[in-house]
Formats: sequence, structure tokens, C-alpha cells
Amino acid sequence: MNRGITNQPPIGVIWDVDGTLVDTAELHFQAWQALCQELGREFTRADFAATFGRRNPDIIHYLFGDRLSCHEVSELGDRKEVMYRAAARSTGVQLLPGVRTLLEGLHESGIRQAIGSSAPLENINLIMELTETRRFFESITSSEDTQRGKPDPQVFQVAAAKLALLPERCVVVEDAVAGVQAAKAGGMRSIGVTFVGHHPEAKLRGAGADVVIKNLEEISVETIRILIGRESRVVDSPNVLP
Repeated sequence: MNRGITNQPPIGVIWDVDGTLVDTAELHFQAWQALCQELGREFTRADFAATFGRRNPDIIHYLFGDRLSCHEVSELGDRKEVMYRAAARSTGVQLLPGVRTLLEGLHESGIRQAIGSSAPLENINLIMELTETRRFFESITSSEDTQRGKPDPQVFQVAAAKLALLPERCVVVEDAVAGVQAAKAGGMRSIGVTFVGHHPEAKLRGAGADVVIKNLEEISVETIRILIGRESRVVDSPNVLP
């Protein structure tokens, strides 16, 4: 096994989950829609776009304001996630294009990998189980590990600390504007992925993504190494990387 260049400081890749590893957005939408229907509130596509990738307490505050107690907020979040997990188990979950090849390539090259997600740990563990990818990740940072949601960099800072890496030695893979902003605020490089269409290329670039791609078939291990080694700037395309 090639474990990378041993005389170079280690580097890491921190993965968001939904929109980068997998696309279960529709399952999340349906779960929020069902929950809101029970409570007499419509949940629209606009609501979903405005809240996707945020922590449940933040989403519930967006939807219902301050009228709910902390206990009620927690209970509603748990109910939504139970519905989501049941749907995920029922329908199954597939990795997005290029993901498994990149996971394997990074692993073989000795590049450390971690999850940095706003999702609850139980959701992440389920995705790892359904996609058989747990072995690739040295650590998981979930909503239980943070108090502040993206675009605050806390989730990625915690993930980098778990890998024992400095922020500048990490590349974040994200599909959301708030996630790219969080990576930049945390002093990390970022790759924006547009495949699932939550945020267009222009917005990801505007948020500070170093590279924006359609899917992860366009990214190689060498791209990750170059991103870590280059001076900070936004590049037009992964194709310009030597």
C-alpha cells in the first residue's frame, strides 16, 4: 500500500455528508414537510433551500420562532430524524459519482479523512452503514460535537483537531454556501460540488471555494495535494492545476 510521501507533513480531507458523499436531500425535505404538516405549518422548497445544512435547533427556530421550549425543540428535531432514518433504510442510499474512487485513493495515499457534518451522529452512522464507508474515516464530527452551526467554522475546526491537523493542512468538501464559508472562516481550503444543485457554481465561488466542480470524478488525490501546497486563491477549474 502506498501511504503517501512520508517526509511531508500529513494532510486531511474533511467531508460534509449530504450533497457531497450522498444525496438524501429529498428524504430530509419529506421529513420536514411531514413534521410541519403535523404542526399546521407549510414547509416549502424555499424553506428547505434557506435551511439545508443547518443544525436542527437553528432550522426549528427559523420555522417556528421563539415560541418553543428547548425541550420541545429537541423533541421535534428527534421526531424529524426518526422519520428521515426510516425513509433512508427503506429506500437505500447510494454514493454520488466519483466518491468511492476518491475515498479509496485518499485512503491508499495516507491522506487522513474525517466527517464534518451538521447532522446527528445516528444519521451519519446510518449513512456509513448503508454505503459501507466507515473504514475510510478516522473520525466523525456531528451536531452533538458543536454548539454553533455553519457558516461558523466550529464543525470543521473540531474535525481538524480530531485528525490532529492544523486547519491549513485540511481541505473541506462541501456543496453548500454556508459550508464553504465555514471552511474559509476556519482557515481551510475547500472544494465546492454542484452535482445535487443546492447551490450554483457562482454562489460557491463567491463564498470562497478554491475549486468548484460538477462531481467528484473531476478531483484526484493530486488535486488535493496541490490545493494544500498552493498559495490561497480561487482557481477557475481543477483542470488548471498542474
